[in-house]
Amino acid sequence: MARLCRVAQRSTSTASNKVSGVLVSSMMRGRLWKIGDRIFDLSRQGLIMGVLNVTPDSFFDGGNFFDAETAVEHGLRMAAEGGHIVDVGGESTRPGAEAVALEEELRRVIPVIEQLHRKSEVIISIDTSKAEVARTAIRAGASIVNDVTGGRGDEEMMPVIAETKSAFIIMHMQGTPQTMQIAPQYTNVVSEVFDFFRQQYARAIVYSIDPMAIAFDPGIGFGKTLEHNLELLAQLERLRACDRPIVIGVSRKSFLAKLIKSAQISDRLAPAVALTSLLRTRGADVLRVHDVKENVNALKVTDAILQRAK
Repeated sequence: MARLCRVAQRSTSTASNKVSGVLVSSMMRGRLWKIGDRIFDLSRQGLIMGVLNVTPDSFFDGGNFFDAETAVEHGLRMAAEGGHIVDVGGESTRPGAEAVALEEELRRVIPVIEQLHRKSEVIISIDTSKAEVARTAIRAGASIVNDVTGGRGDEEMMPVIAETKSAFIIMHMQGTPQTMQIAPQYTNVVSEVFDFFRQQYARAIVYSIDPMAIAFDPGIGFGKTLEHNLELLAQLERLRACDRPIVIGVSRKSFLAKLIKSAQISDRLAPAVALTSLLRTRGADVLRVHDVKENVNALKVTDAILQRAK
């Protein structure tokens, strides 16, 4: 495993020398992420990923953007607000959510991706665990695959990623959306999530996925209790497997409600934005959010301070 990570670091170093205008500190040289033909230095600037759920049943905005026209308008609005990535999903992964058939998921997401790609230069991510949805979405204009199963849900997913040379977010989830919040258990949640990242990284390399295209997401709220979530967030830098970027999604999630003791989902906005700044200082590179404008502004201020603190 260490050898695989060293290979990735050499690849990253070589690629960074070919990219003009990219400055990488000695401590952060591994925080480069390749998306399509672009390379982002995440040590200098974090990225905001806006959530676009084309579903009737997502936990926060389910049904609000279920028709293609409304979804595209919202995606364009998130791009206009400064979002760097729009993450389009057609299958809810909230606790207890039922699986969506392949044809229905394609029907929901592909028209939205096609129109966003035609009308905007924003980076498009497809949030799916199905290889065929990923392949079709990439053809339609997506350049990132965000897989909540981390490549385990469909044996064809990693070959598709390698074939299309897409960026790949490997997320950790214990169980499935139907079972994940039924008494999740770990001996050491940080170590187990980190080991999962290294294992999936090794699999990705076997399939010839570009190491620079890989990022990891610990899956806050996906098969974790409140204590598990807090431990992962507190130990974020320990999750950086093979120097790859860390993606974090805490926006509007129920663990925030438990902490602030409020049942009002609107009360989750302030703590979520606060976490964008805090987690950026703790090593997060990509923040997956519902409220783009507020989080973009928080990230701008945080990154400006971090650059002067070096």
